[in-house]
This record gives sequence, structure tokens and C-alpha cells, in this order.
Amino acid sequence: MKKTKIVVLPGDGIGPEVTAVAVDVLKTVCSQFGTELSVKEFPFGGTCYEQYGTPVTEETLEECKKTKVVLLGAVGGPKWDDLNADQRPEAALLKLRKELGVYANLRPITVYPVLAGSSTLKPEVIKGTDILIVRELTGGIYFGRPRFTSDDNGDPFAVDTMKYSRSEVQRVSKVAFEVARLRNGKVCSVDKANVLESSRMWRKSVVELAEDYPDVELSHMLVDNCTMQIIRDPKQFDVMVTGNMFGDILSDAASMLTGSLGMLPSASIGGDNGLYEPVHGSAPDIAGQGVANPLAAVASAALLCRYSLKLEEAAKKIEEAIQSLLSEGMRTADLYTHEPGTKLVNTDEVADYLINFVQTSKVPA
Repeated sequence: MKKTKIVVLPGDGIGPEVTAVAVDVLKTVCSQFGTELSVKEFPFGGTCYEQYGTPVTEETLEECKKTKVVLLGAVGGPKWDDLNADQRPEAALLKLRKELGVYANLRPITVYPVLAGSSTLKPEVIKGTDILIVRELTGGIYFGRPRFTSDDNGDPFAVDTMKYSRSEVQRVSKVAFEVARLRNGKVCSVDKANVLESSRMWRKSVVELAEDYPDVELSHMLVDNCTMQIIRDPKQFDVMVTGNMFGDILSDAASMLTGSLGMLPSASIGGDNGLYEPVHGSAPDIAGQGVANPLAAVASAALLCRYSLKLEEAAKKIEEAIQSLLSEGMRTADLYTHEPGTKLVNTDEVADYLINFVQTSKVPA
């Protein structure tokens, strides 16, 4: 059996609870596909600050870089809001992303049929939606230089620089094209090429790279139109690739198609490095009560299988387990609406169902 190491950073609040479920599911399914996982856990975020006076230690960073595959829970909470910026739990996450060089953020937007009524949009509009947004994570206007605030004869002004190079665009676009090959073979590149020079560079660079992927259908869409199309007809999209700021806005808008942040996983990838984490926060108000929804963490584990371990069938099996649980009407508190045929369940009950499904369902040939 192949042995593989991963680093787990449970973090704060409900992070340890949901991560524990994800790790149990991950170990179970990977063993069925000839992979034995060795897991190293480290304190991270606020819990790390309490122990070491810093939200992340150098030992943890070095181990993450060495192991290359990281599963993260959640960080932050009111307890640490008054700390200096470099001591806050969120600083650990930003530092980890930088150290790992994860430049492509992948956020799947999947509407499960049985949860179509949870969104504020009409079920017939969103049912069947399955979008993967690939967002450039380490460049663009959030990191461009110069960046400053100044004064012009008593009139204050500020400057942020939107900058993208050909290499930056093509490395994140390559991720989009590669994952499109695992899906429905379509990439929509989103920009503002009718106005911005940086977007014209973006579009030209994507077109050049597309020559290496003749099996993938490439289209382009202006970001303002894309915002409208996500709401009007989300099923038209397969893989979407875009810059940092546009991706930030579009992914948050698209996330509400699913009806709950508790269902959203993410993956951040750079080279051989992968950082996997649920989109939801640490929810300290429910931590330790056993009621947290672990499905986003479990879905993040599925992405870990798909993109870092290259175990596509294992990823599909985890996703089938989540679908089966929802189809059986099992709902954690964030999803429960007293709808007939549904049952309120806690974190342990979700974990038991998923583990049982993975253990007893047939392994795909």
C-alpha cells in the first residue's frame, strides 16, 4: 500500500470538530484505493497563539512546505480581535498561503438537488448548477505596486495598481484548463478587456495558452455580464478562470446559489502544493456543542484526493457519500428547516453516516 503524508491544521472554533470528521472519512476512503495516510497535526491560528505567542510557528510552516498537502479547519474568533495584525489568527493563513505559493484558488459551486430550495433563487434556475471558479490568488490589484494614499493640494487620493504578467495569467489558466479536462471540457475566462489594459493582457495570455489545449472549449466574458449571467443562468458555466479581485466578488456571489456557506469547500494550489479548507468561518458560538456542519470540510477532503493525491475515484466516492446523506434527509442545524422527510442531526451522526457509506458502498471499478 502506498504511504502518503498530509498536514492537518484544525485551527479554532469548530475547526477541530469538522476537520476530525474530514480526516476520518479521508483515511477510510484512501485505504480503499491503496493509499495509507500519515497525518501530522499542528496548532494553528488562535490556538497556536495561546500556546506559542504566534499564530503559526516556523516548525509548522516548514512541515507544510515539506509535506506539500495541507488540510485546514478554520481560524479566528472574537477572543483574538484586539491583537496586533501580525499576531491575529488570520495572519497565519495569509503567511501559509504565501509560503506555499498557492496561486490558484478553486471554489466549487455545486447545488445539490435536494437543497435547491435553500437558495433565494428559483429552484428551476439553479438546479443542476456545477461551477468551478478558479481565482488567481497572489497577484492583481490586491498585491500590485505602487500602492499608497497621498494628498493633492488638500484633496486626498489613493492608488492601487492592477498588474498582471503573462506568466502569472498563464500559470493560473493552466490550472483551469487541466481541471476542465476532468470535468466537461469548457473554460470561461472572465475579464474587463473592453476597458482595462491588464485585462487585455489577461485575455491575450489565455488565448495563447489555449493552443495547448485543443480539447478544451474556451470562451470569454466581461465581468459585469458574468455577474448577471451567474444569477440568470448559472448552469451555462463549467470552469471559470479570472483575476484576484473579480474572482473574490464572483465566487462570493455564486456561493449563495447553494444556500449555505456550510456546504462550500475550497482548494488553493500552486505547483505541487495544495491547501484545502472549508469556506465557512470558525463559528465560535457553536464550538464544542457537537452541532457543526462538517460537510464543507469533508468536501475539501474530496478536493484533496482529486488534486493532490490524484485519486479521482476516491474523491467521487466522498462526494457520493455527501449526496446520499442529503438525499436521506439528514440535516445539521444550519440546513434544517422542518421540511417533511428531513431529520435534524449532529456532527457525530453525520460522521457515522459518511464513514458507513464509504465502508459499505461498492468501490468503483
